Amino acid sequence: MTTMKQQHFFSFSLVLFFFLHSTTTLAQPVAAPASPIVPSPPAPVPPALVPAPPAFAPAPAGPTNVTKVLVKASGFSLFIRLLKATSADDQITHQLNDTNNGMTIFAPSDNAFSSLSSGTLNGLNDQQKAALIQFHVIPSYIPITQFQTVSNPLRTNAGDNSRYKYPLNVTSYSTSSVNISTGITNSSVTGTIYTDGQLAIYQVDKVLLPYDLFGVKPPAPAPSPSKPHKKSKAGDSDDDSTTPDDAKVDTSAAVSTVSAMAMQNVVVFIVATASAMFCL
Repeated sequence: MTTMKQQHFFSFSLVLFFFLHSTTTLAQPVAAPASPIVPSPPAPVPPALVPAPPAFAPAPAGPTNVTKVLVKASGFSLFIRLLKATSADDQITHQLNDTNNGMTIFAPSDNAFSSLSSGTLNGLNDQQKAALIQFHVIPSYIPITQFQTVSNPLRTNAGDNSRYKYPLNVTSYSTSSVNISTGITNSSVTGTIYTDGQLAIYQVDKVLLPYDLFGVKPPAPAPSPSKPHKKSKAGDSDDDSTTPDDAKVDTSAAVSTVSAMAMQNVVVFIVATASAMFCL
């Protein structure tokens, strides 16, 4: 009896399990149909890269314009006028452009020119004015710190290429004490107007007067005494010129000849007269 109950309970359990399983399965929603796969559009092909044009380097700047620097600094109108009148500004520009030595310029201020004696510049011709301006130009770049080690005399643009033609002598004990001597003028550097590693322009308190133009000239040598004229020997006919002494000698000889002829005539007359009287 007990066994039959257990069998019925087991059968009922199986039926109940099957029923619950079927209900759970039927209660699940029907899966939605899968959406169709839409192909994605192709990625755009990037345009071919066009090489960029080569970048051109900026044109190198030309040499510094000295007159523009001085105009901007102001107070150098007379020096600028002489630079242009003598064409020294063009020569400086070409020199800066054609060489790597650089340049150093000592620029006198208008006050420096006003301290010159009256007529100093008016007494110079065009060539001498050009030499005066070029005397203020050194054909090499000298920083203010190197004036203590430069070798004197400094060669300038004036004259020829000789260091001893239109020379300058510089004495420096520090960057704030630079003195310049020309043999006529003793000047000092009073400030730096411009410097860029190739060109240096320094202000000076006096116009640099070169000894070659303004120095005391030695007196002209006295003329040598004329040599006495040598008397020609008798019979020489190469020199027809006569000196006053020769003329005196010739005159004396002529007088002697005339006297002798007169005496001879007197003697002949006396002899003739005596002969006539004797015949009578």
